Amino acid sequence: MLLDMSCRVLFIAVLSAVAMAENWPQWRGPHLNGTSNERNLPERWGAEENITWKLAMPSRSGSTPVIWGETILLNVADGDTLEAWAVDRARGEVKWKQPMAAGNYKINKQNMSSPSPVTDGQTVWFLTGTGIVKAFDLAGKELWVRDIQKDYGKFGLNWGYGSSPLLYKGSLYIPVLHGMKTDDLSYLLRLDGKTGKTIWKTDRPTTAPNESPDSYVTPQLLEYKDGRAEIVLNGGDCVTGHDAETGREVWRSWGLNPDQDGFYRIIASSLVYDGVVYAPTRVRPLLALKAGGKGDVTQSHLLWKFDNGPDVPTPVSDGKYLYLPNDRGIVWVLDAKTGTEVYGRQRIRPAIYSSSPVVADGKLYVTNEDGTTTVLKAGPKFEVVAENSLGEYTLSSPAISDGQIFLRTEKALYCIGKRVNR
Repeated sequence: MLLDMSCRVLFIAVLSAVAMAENWPQWRGPHLNGTSNERNLPERWGAEENITWKLAMPSRSGSTPVIWGETILLNVADGDTLEAWAVDRARGEVKWKQPMAAGNYKINKQNMSSPSPVTDGQTVWFLTGTGIVKAFDLAGKELWVRDIQKDYGKFGLNWGYGSSPLLYKGSLYIPVLHGMKTDDLSYLLRLDGKTGKTIWKTDRPTTAPNESPDSYVTPQLLEYKDGRAEIVLNGGDCVTGHDAETGREVWRSWGLNPDQDGFYRIIASSLVYDGVVYAPTRVRPLLALKAGGKGDVTQSHLLWKFDNGPDVPTPVSDGKYLYLPNDRGIVWVLDAKTGTEVYGRQRIRPAIYSSSPVVADGKLYVTNEDGTTTVLKAGPKFEVVAENSLGEYTLSSPAISDGQIFLRTEKALYCIGKRVNR
């Protein structure tokens, strides 16, 4: 009887551990908001400490690795060529490489591998900064290909295209928000994930001048209890919600560029959490909008605004607190519902921060361009747990899966910590 009870306890413990293990299928993870439910994650590591393996990379990328089961998927720039890579998670070895496109080039920090791939565990979709979209199965067989620029005109962004697609119910949602180098309208595109065919393309007009129409954001998902879903985009001086089925614009809020600055391009994506849309712009203001509006909600659905938001890193929240590390390593924490400042102007390691923070295991992970990840205790008190340096140029955001953290630098992909279920 005791043996039987012990077996049952062991079985339940194994099931619990498996249930806690999460894939990281898109840029912002399993919950699309930069959070993970994983526990017992690594707090400390270095170039030679707590590294399970590392895989050499041919160049930098702002693309974050995505993970499903035994496979890690990477958008890679190698000289002139853009490639799709699949990596064996256990060994850190390349399973397969497939060509995406020629014509890679570097512009400022980024190159044309910046968009992160997305996967549902059967298919993986890659998008390049040159507008090529390809679908593969997880064995590396090409399923279809599209060329967005060929079909709909050249991208007109000042600093090159860098948005990642959003995968939702078998469809890819791809934004092209531009205007600095084109007179073409911005738009949101929905592709069928199985065939690559266009389901709809909806224009997204704006009166934003000069460079301000340019937006490098990834679409965010806003779901309602009645089954409705909206695709949220911030850019062109406003934030909009589009019906996920039809593409129709449901609501719009202005206010992201109150001084009508002609160079207010947007890089940080919106964050959707618990019925609130947090919409960053070029530092100030960050708007918190109540979901559920229709038409112009600029005044009617504004909950609060804050004048010290990030420029490049996308914010993250655990539901109670909103965490705002900025590009210079200064952290603000706000009450997520009221916008009240819990603490502010706390500087972590001075550097430039381009990757987006993640929250997991009661900790906030913030990585800078020098390859140092500061681990902060999540919550109302500023407390640095650890500073972990890899000493390599880093643009990519951390990815978390099954007790491990995956960090991509200019030189390598690092697997940090021990796997929970292996």
